[in-house]
Amino acid sequence: MTVTETSRPDAPARRPWARRRRGLGEHVARTVSALQVRLLREAPQPEAVSALARLRRGIGRAPGFDYTLERYLQVPEDLLGYRPADDAVATDAEYAMHDAVTLYALHQQSRRERMHLDGRGLGQALAELVRVSAGPDGVRRRFAALGTASTYHEGIYHLRSLITMLREPQIPLDYGLLADDLQTLRLPTGRPQVQAIWGREFFRSRPSTDVETPATDAHEENLS
Repeated sequence: MTVTETSRPDAPARRPWARRRRGLGEHVARTVSALQVRLLREAPQPEAVSALARLRRGIGRAPGFDYTLERYLQVPEDLLGYRPADDAVATDAEYAMHDAVTLYALHQQSRRERMHLDGRGLGQALAELVRVSAGPDGVRRRFAALGTASTYHEGIYHLRSLITMLREPQIPLDYGLLADDLQTLRLPTGRPQVQAIWGREFFRSRPSTDVETPATDAHEENLS
C-alpha cells in the first residue's frame, strides 16, 4: 500500500514532538547534567571520571550497590513514592534513577559530546539512529525486543544494547525522561503506556520525506 502525505497551504505548522519531565525526571536530569558539565570540561574532573566508571559497573545491579555514589543515585525523600514494608527492597523510583544514571554512564563513556540532551525521548533518539545506522534492521529488531520484553529486568538488558548503539554515532538522549519512563514501566499497568509513548516518539520523529511507495520494496521489507 502506498502511503502519501498531503498538505494544505492553510494547515498549521507541525509542532515538534516533545514531553515534559515529572519530578523524578527533573531530579535525574539535574544530576546527570551536573556530572556531564564536570566530565566535558577542557580538563575533566578526576572524581567525575572515576564516578562514571563506577556507575557503569552498576548497570543491571540493585540500587544501593555502591554507597560512595550517593550523590549520583540518591532519590530525595519526597520522590521515593511507595515504600515497601521491608526497607531492604528498593522503590520503583530508586530503580528508575539507578538504571537511568548508570545507562547514562555507559552512553557518555569516551565521548566528548553531550550524551544527555533535554527533550530527546528514547523513541526520537532511536528514529535518528535508524536514519544514520549502517544496519537499521538491527536497531529495529532490538527496539522491537524492548517493546515485547516480559519483565523490567529484560527491558534493561535490551536498553543497554540500544544505548551502546546510540553511543557510536553520538546520538544523545534525555535521561530525565528515561527515568520517568522506567518508573512507569515498573508499575503493573505501566508497560503498555510506556511502549506506546516510545512508539509514538519513534514514528512522529521520522522525516516527512520518509514515505513508503511500491518502488521501494526493499525499504518496506525492512519495516516489517
